[in-house]
This record gives sequence, C-alpha cells and structure tokens, in this order.
Amino acid sequence: MPKTLEVVCTDADCKLDMFELHYTYDMPDDVGVGEFQCPYCRQSDSLSEVEL
Repeated sequence: MPKTLEVVCTDADCKLDMFELHYTYDMPDDVGVGEFQCPYCRQSDSLSEVEL
C-alpha cells in the first residue's frame, strides 16, 4: 500500500484543519511535508506532519 501522509496547517488565519496526501508507488521515499503547500491558504511553511 502506498504511503499516506496526514498534514495539518498551523496558520492561524487558515480555515483548513487537516488533509491527507495519498502517494503512488512512484513517489520517492524522501518526499515530505516541505515539498507541498496548503491547498487553502497556499502556505508551505505552516504545514506539519501529523504523527500517529
């Protein structure tokens, strides 16, 4: 099963709480939160991985 990454946006002005990124098998293993931006507020520095 491909990796799933749960991400939270910590920007106080952003209305998006949490979202999931579902990878394909072709995604490199070293891809992390830093390569993405919030789909709502477009910030990338406010994203944090949710540790389960």
